Amino acid sequence: MENPFVYGIATDCNHFTDREEETQRLSLNFTYGVNTILISPRRLGKTSLVNKVSTLMADNKDVKVIRMDAFACRNEDDFYRLFATEIIRQVSSKAENLIENAKRFLSNLVPKISIGQDSEVSFSLETTEDHYSSDVLSLPEKIAKDKGVRIVVCIDEFQQIGEFTDSLTFQRKLRSAWQLQSNTSYCLYGSKRHVLMNMFGKASYPFYKFGDIVLLGKIATSYWIEYIQKQFEKTGKAISAGLCEAICEYVESNSSYVQHLAWLLWARTEKTATEKEFLLAKQDLLNQNHVLFLKYINELSGYQVNMIRAISDGHTTDLSTGKIISEYNLGSTANVNRVRKALESKEFVEVTGKAVELSDPVFGQWAKKNLKQFL
Repeated sequence: MENPFVYGIATDCNHFTDREEETQRLSLNFTYGVNTILISPRRLGKTSLVNKVSTLMADNKDVKVIRMDAFACRNEDDFYRLFATEIIRQVSSKAENLIENAKRFLSNLVPKISIGQDSEVSFSLETTEDHYSSDVLSLPEKIAKDKGVRIVVCIDEFQQIGEFTDSLTFQRKLRSAWQLQSNTSYCLYGSKRHVLMNMFGKASYPFYKFGDIVLLGKIATSYWIEYIQKQFEKTGKAISAGLCEAICEYVESNSSYVQHLAWLLWARTEKTATEKEFLLAKQDLLNQNHVLFLKYINELSGYQVNMIRAISDGHTTDLSTGKIISEYNLGSTANVNRVRKALESKEFVEVTGKAVELSDPVFGQWAKKNLKQFL
């Protein structure tokens, strides 16, 4: 039996709900060569959306979508190797074509091929020169022109380049090379919303106005209700619209957590989900994340823990008031601003105007129950 709910990984089309508008927008951008920056809080389905659109584009012979994940890149050289390797690998239909394409389009790089016990081909590139960035960054454009197609390069965890030594210089290299390419476009996205907003939204950064910024919001509860009920029904179980709505409310419609909590409730349900089973499923969700959330707290200062407790108690816009500063021991107004910026940098909170909210809604639920013991 197929798992009715999927979380913790990118979902396939069978577990994808709503996003019709975003899917159409991304599909048009891919088709017509518009650079796209996809930004949203964590766990709202950025990777799943890109994967879905890539699947939909598979039948379009004029467009080739290439996907890669920059999370493991620690420096420029790592990025160049990943970039070149994934492009050559994904445009090569056979193992023999890997070496041929590498030699043809990257004369300064040496391809290395190995075949595992399961006949899976492993491909990597080694450079024979110290400076090969221009060759690598122009690679997709060369291939696109040669094959008469449009190439879309999708890079997940793109914010990782912000950690490189002299990152701004590296970003200028990328922007300088990519903005001149007419047959290649880019879809750049990642899990650190704060970093990406700075990278693409500030005029002082090289990637300012690089492309169409798509802000991915939460899926409407109505779509989740329909999806959850359908998934229960597929397995001979039932759930009321009210409990579906309660799932969404508890996790603030966070896509990954909706799937997770729905799974926990489904696992406890024999025929029809009940309120009692929902309460147990919520506790299951907190218990499963307890050790992780404890680790979060142990990495924070006392003031940071105090602010998280205040936010989890519902104080999202009045943190700088004397009453809240005194009640939650936040020090001073100046200290509140310092702590908020530190938590935002660590991706614990998101700041929208004057509102400060926790990035992880389940962490917020856990904090309500557990943070008093740390005072």
